[in-house]
Amino acid sequence: MNYKKRDDSKVRAKKHLGQHFLKDLNIAQRIVDGLSGHNGYSKVLEIGPGMGVLTQFLITKDAFTTHVIEIDTESVAYLKKHYENLTPRIIEGDFLKFNPADYFSEPFAIIGNFPYNISSQIFFRALQIRDQIPEIVCMLQKEVAMRIASPPGNKDYGILSVLLQAFYDIDYLVSVPPGAFDPPPKVQSGVIRLRRNAVAALDCDEKMFFRVVKTAFNQRRKTLRNALKPIGEFPENPLLTKRAEQLSVAQFVELTKLAQELQPQI
Repeated sequence: MNYKKRDDSKVRAKKHLGQHFLKDLNIAQRIVDGLSGHNGYSKVLEIGPGMGVLTQFLITKDAFTTHVIEIDTESVAYLKKHYENLTPRIIEGDFLKFNPADYFSEPFAIIGNFPYNISSQIFFRALQIRDQIPEIVCMLQKEVAMRIASPPGNKDYGILSVLLQAFYDIDYLVSVPPGAFDPPPKVQSGVIRLRRNAVAALDCDEKMFFRVVKTAFNQRRKTLRNALKPIGEFPENPLLTKRAEQLSVAQFVELTKLAQELQPQI
């Protein structure tokens, strides 16, 4: 289906906010269609709507009510002018400082064209409130998107892969070229979908799990016995002869239990 090209000259893209406005409406529709309604949510929060290229499709969906959060005052003014009915559900602020309890009394999905310079921070914040977020559909730098969706044993597999895959099932949906944006970024983009899995809590201390994963990947070329020395001297275990990228989430949980025995006070 071909859509009329949107006039996206109204808001100036700001480099310090990492803004690259999507202008390909076919891609915008595909991103919105990525929302599956996983676990039956009825609210969706769009992060960084800009001039509403995703918003225009979101508000046509009867399955959920759309809210947006935007830090750019110029974009907020544009949205209020062009999407008057959305105005009561425009949250002016920073998602990284956002308290969902102030706006939502039930689970809500997240969608957005994430600013590439803070995409990892957005995911870490989402992890903190993961039980309120059954689904995330987002576009970000392709390299990061592939890393998050990558399985163990792949060179792209890293810290975010493990931490997010511990709590979400992840699908890589589509690649997006620089020409789909204004201004075009210097990198390719990718769209992924994260759906909350059945893991209510890890079978280990969560803070230690995060520490083990981050420490392991900080020196990913070393075997885990050497990479994890900052945490302590581990007893003999076959996992320690492997490198971080070779371990599944379950195996990192096993390593975390060993780390807890080394340092029970943590």
